[in-house]
Amino acid sequence: MPDSSDSISDIDILQQRKKEGIRIPLNNDVQARESSNYLEYVKLIHNALPELDYDGIDTSCIFLNHKLGAPIMIDSMTGGTPDATKINSRLGQLAEKYGLAMGLGSQRAGLRSAALAETYSVARQAAPNAFLIANIGGAQLSKGLSIDEINDIIEMIKADALAIHLNPLQELVQPEGEPKYKGVLTRIKEIVKVLDIPVIVKEVGAGISNEVAKSLENVGVAAVNIAGHGGTSWAGVEKLRAEIAQNTIKTRIGELFWDWGIPTALSLIEVRSAVKIPIIASGGIRNGLEIAKCLVLGANVCAMAYPFLKKADESFDNLLLFTETLVAELKSTMFLVGAQTIHELKASHCRITGNLKEEISQ
Repeated sequence: MPDSSDSISDIDILQQRKKEGIRIPLNNDVQARESSNYLEYVKLIHNALPELDYDGIDTSCIFLNHKLGAPIMIDSMTGGTPDATKINSRLGQLAEKYGLAMGLGSQRAGLRSAALAETYSVARQAAPNAFLIANIGGAQLSKGLSIDEINDIIEMIKADALAIHLNPLQELVQPEGEPKYKGVLTRIKEIVKVLDIPVIVKEVGAGISNEVAKSLENVGVAAVNIAGHGGTSWAGVEKLRAEIAQNTIKTRIGELFWDWGIPTALSLIEVRSAVKIPIIASGGIRNGLEIAKCLVLGANVCAMAYPFLKKADESFDNLLLFTETLVAELKSTMFLVGAQTIHELKASHCRITGNLKEEISQ
């Protein structure tokens, strides 16, 4: 626990950053501006004779040996600020009710303060049976985060898996960022060897290439979350924070790289062709039709952050209605392609068009 004024100041800064990480996406347009996730170029094939009943459709699936009610993950978002307590509690309740997987925001703040640890652990209190994913950053591994500290992070939420997030672009633009990635792959390999829970490696909105995915599979990572470009731009979020801090250079870099990254659909296709481990698709996914498209392209589970954050901030009732609608959209898509199960959906065909077709043919 901190015992100096400098440490207390550091915690205050960390809490403020976590608070801004919630409020800026909710109050400002920080979505992709000049590009998309490319899912509009994926066309599923309509089945006029589905030979099934809507009520008989089963959205359940198995992910990392855990049964989910639907192939949907509440992606890693928040924690480390009192603002996050309500949000993570509501999201935990949702994960428990619908049998969804849920990731927590980066938990470094929880290591610094017992009070801040509660902003994460509230999710487990609300979701005693859900598949919860702990979270720490690649930059922290490079700086020497210990195995004991990682175990503390896991214990904080009684996690079923650990996510290591890769956010080099965000660290680059963030006013207090730490763009230090030397040795991260070696540390990931070490962690995989010593932990007894699966390790997931995720991006935060710039996508994962096939080369990076191969490297991660080779060191034993259990799954990758491609988190492609097309949704919330964390370069955009940090650009706005840099403006507040009057950091001209960081502001300029954030503006320049606002739309940097591999579109979600392109990243998914490339990674699926390169590795055999499970893939989590995320990055600007906004409805059940897009979830279905990603599953047909080879994803095992699809993750969303901003839509869940927005509804969780409004009310639990709004969060429930959004999720009920999301699952209904997925089931409706399954009905229209003639897929009774997620396995059958993944075996469905699609057409690739436009910019996506051009890029994968290069």
